[in-house]
Amino acid sequence: MLPIMEHFYTIQGEGSYSGTASYFIRIGGCDVGCHWCDVKESWNPNIHPLTSVDEIVSDAVRYSKTIVLTGGEPLMWDLDYLTNQLKKANCAIHIETSGAYPLSGTLDWICLSPKKNLLPKDEVYKKADELKVIIYNNHDFIFAEEQASKVNEDCILYLQAEWSKKEEMNPKIIDYVLKNPKWKISNQMHKFLNIP
Repeated sequence: MLPIMEHFYTIQGEGSYSGTASYFIRIGGCDVGCHWCDVKESWNPNIHPLTSVDEIVSDAVRYSKTIVLTGGEPLMWDLDYLTNQLKKANCAIHIETSGAYPLSGTLDWICLSPKKNLLPKDEVYKKADELKVIIYNNHDFIFAEEQASKVNEDCILYLQAEWSKKEEMNPKIIDYVLKNPKWKISNQMHKFLNIP
């Protein structure tokens, strides 16, 4: 049983798999506390119904073999059983995490989106497939470089404007990436397309 806020079939809008049809499982619970979080209703796990993992898996695999675990902060929970059941159905399992909790479960793609107020565990830096740093202000470029120095050499590096600041920050991100081409730009494509 897990406190599931919502689960739905949509298009991945961010990062390396942007544009990919995916089934999202949003698990309630997060204590990272980003002031600009766009799903603050996910923070309190007690307001989300405990849901049978088997039921969630049954729903998910009817739609897609690409599963995205998100939150909240999904690594607050032991993901072993959930991912084992998804693997039995031959799913590719992606996770979007701040990395503030130890890894659990079988994960095929780790999107690490670190936050200043609760930094990632070393093991998550080492295993991250992509690093996605949210750019809310100018200092976030410094934070991004600090975080990039901690991930493995194969990790793909993304800068993504915080949605409410996109008009201000996107030109700065474009300029930064042109000067620092190890970085790529991630946009929240799903918001532009007006889909979940």
